[in-house]
Amino acid sequence: LCGEMNRAGHDRGSYIIALGGGVVGDLAGFVASIFHRGIPFIQIPTTIVSQVDSSAGGKTGVNTSEGKNLIGCFHQPRLVIVDPLTLNTLPGREYREGYAEAIKHAAIRDASMIDTLGDLDPTDQHPSADLLTRNLAIKAQIVEDDEKETSGTRALLNFGHTIGHGIEASLPYGTMLHGEAISLGIRAALFLSEKMNGFSNKDSQRVLTFLALFQLPLTLPESISTETVMGKLSRDKKFTGGKIKFVLLTALGAGEVSDKVTVHDIREAVEHLRS
Repeated sequence: LCGEMNRAGHDRGSYIIALGGGVVGDLAGFVASIFHRGIPFIQIPTTIVSQVDSSAGGKTGVNTSEGKNLIGCFHQPRLVIVDPLTLNTLPGREYREGYAEAIKHAAIRDASMIDTLGDLDPTDQHPSADLLTRNLAIKAQIVEDDEKETSGTRALLNFGHTIGHGIEASLPYGTMLHGEAISLGIRAALFLSEKMNGFSNKDSQRVLTFLALFQLPLTLPESISTETVMGKLSRDKKFTGGKIKFVLLTALGAGEVSDKVTVHDIREAVEHLRS
């Protein structure tokens, strides 16, 4: 892409527009961050995942065969334009999977949003602008507090993503959508939150009921071995210096980054997804 831009005569006065979902935004943002040592870019997200989460925050990157987003930069978009009407033409599965990111925001920062999400009709692809704005506001506040993940606050956005990314990476690209893998990761994180933090099972069930409403998976396919998931996890960028930083809930709407979770605990949580 950088070569194509050079051949087309673009320079440091150019800018990039990312029109599409999270992959398009991540790739376009990464190219913008390295082309001529950085040029501006604009996000126009067209999926639920990107409209409520990935278009804001400045994380850009590309996947490798070893894992997700292992090559990338922090590069903030100059502008994010969200038009809910672009969601109308999404296939139903791609529309529904994005709500895993919305339930993540509710679980870590806004418990009252769970009731709002629970009132939605999964077949109606016309979410309110207020709901999208509410999610982006949560993401923006966390990023403002810890843009480059130095204090640990931004790591809260990884709720459900540690094991979720391991599951997603265990299958050929596109076999399981991002939000579907995160749904499984959320269930695993709820299991560990109950075990290690005394998190309420009743509240876990509230979250799981919503995920089921949107037809998101809650059971790990038999074709994915625990060893494969664990192998992918070991290369995840959320493991720092071999130490695990895992996001648990202390209450609905309140998350914490814990260093108490062991490899054994994670393996147990993955096995729990088979039940």
